[in-house]
Amino acid sequence: MPQKPKSHGTETTPQIFDLRSALEYLDTRPGDLMHLTEPVDPHNELAGLYRIISTGRHQVPPAPYGPAMLFQKVKGYKNVRITAGLLGTRERTAHLLGTRSEKLAGTLLEALEKPLATVTGSSTHAPCQEIVHTAPLDVRRLLPAPTNTPLDAGPYFTMGLIRAEDPETGQSDVTIHRMCIQGPDLLSVYFVPGRHIDHFRIKAEKMNRPLPISINIGLDPAVYLAACFEEPATPLGFDELSIAGALRGHPVELAPCVSVEAMAIAHAEIVIEGEILPGQRIIEDGHTNTGFSMPEFLGYMGKAQPELPVIKIKAITHRRDPILQTIFGPSDEFSNLMGIPTEAGILRLLDRSLPGRVLNLYSHPGGGGKCLLILQFKKTSPADEGRQRQAALTAFAAFSELKQVILVDDDVNPFDSDDILWALTTRFQGDHSTVFLPGFRCHPLDPSQSPEFSPFIASEGISCKTIFDCTVPYRLRERFMRVPFEDVDVKRFVGEP
Repeated sequence: MPQKPKSHGTETTPQIFDLRSALEYLDTRPGDLMHLTEPVDPHNELAGLYRIISTGRHQVPPAPYGPAMLFQKVKGYKNVRITAGLLGTRERTAHLLGTRSEKLAGTLLEALEKPLATVTGSSTHAPCQEIVHTAPLDVRRLLPAPTNTPLDAGPYFTMGLIRAEDPETGQSDVTIHRMCIQGPDLLSVYFVPGRHIDHFRIKAEKMNRPLPISINIGLDPAVYLAACFEEPATPLGFDELSIAGALRGHPVELAPCVSVEAMAIAHAEIVIEGEILPGQRIIEDGHTNTGFSMPEFLGYMGKAQPELPVIKIKAITHRRDPILQTIFGPSDEFSNLMGIPTEAGILRLLDRSLPGRVLNLYSHPGGGGKCLLILQFKKTSPADEGRQRQAALTAFAAFSELKQVILVDDDVNPFDSDDILWALTTRFQGDHSTVFLPGFRCHPLDPSQSPEFSPFIASEGISCKTIFDCTVPYRLRERFMRVPFEDVDVKRFVGEP
């Protein structure tokens, strides 16, 4: 537990060290957490209810920005609760980290620059091991993994943070992956190509060895955000849990697993211990044959994969009355979870290559937090003309999954979609302000990346990256001055907002 709060600018980090303390903190903020006591079915009903009450990016209205949700009763499971939406709004995410929404990227960047290593405690005192289930076991009876739609390949763990170690070097990594329940003690796992734990898995498979892992569910939001950093910000061998430690001002505590040679996050609500088996593959939708996996972050049903690695579950440990945390792909929570670390990583590169020019970044939820970036650039002299496009190229070069960059001036709010579209309308000419970069690979879950969609695409997974330069040419800046309203002391008229 933290000894004292850490300051981020004018804010103070709340004393959060696990999921429960995060929920307790949200309970102090009116409208940030909804407790539901009516029993909910984890199969389809929970996701449908969340879509209506909380947040539903890319969903059918009504889809307001609502509270995080804690389901106190889950049908078929006596002592397990479910929560979703802690990071559902950018403002709530900022409050959980003790900062302001416009400073989230900078807050994560500060933690990246000053990491705090993990510590190892005793397994006999780890909260995540208050209750232990060993083989033989049936994960379907112990944990209410949700299905989102009738087309899902099965129940999924979507907020399971996998921790594993390189079988050659011992270096560790943590990443979040979708895992579908395939049997009483079997899970399939989908790795986007290039993920570090998949690198570990490939190494172990070449040695014909299983890869021991822990799957950690229900964590401090800082841990989940830290885990979503990617290369080049966190190269292979960098322990992202050290970023979470820096965010909180105290190290993340680990505990030895009870059944495999792996480490678990001591304050997790639930830990699934297991091994990724060498040479074994499974069809993702083998039980449903729908052709789909689950709803993905870009707002479409994901395709079921024909061959996925298999996780053999060896044990399940958890706290008393555990809380299973889940996330729904097409939602602002996913965009915040993936996008804010991406912003921090890009900001780090641009601060070094173009110091003082990039004022802020926004991984827009319209691109799921990964594919669309709003980049606010400040031109200070004629020599800066063209450097805004160089900034976009730098972002593309570093983050291969990024598809589109919209460049805006320092007088445009990069977090306001109306302001962005205003700039796109009044500071943009399609034949002059667009830069096309064809033939690049982007995120594999973008369904438009196919020769059937565009005759200019040579093969599946290839995209045309695009820069939309909505910045005013420096020589014309006086012509594009925004209306200069007078500053007024609003509090004198209406009091505190």
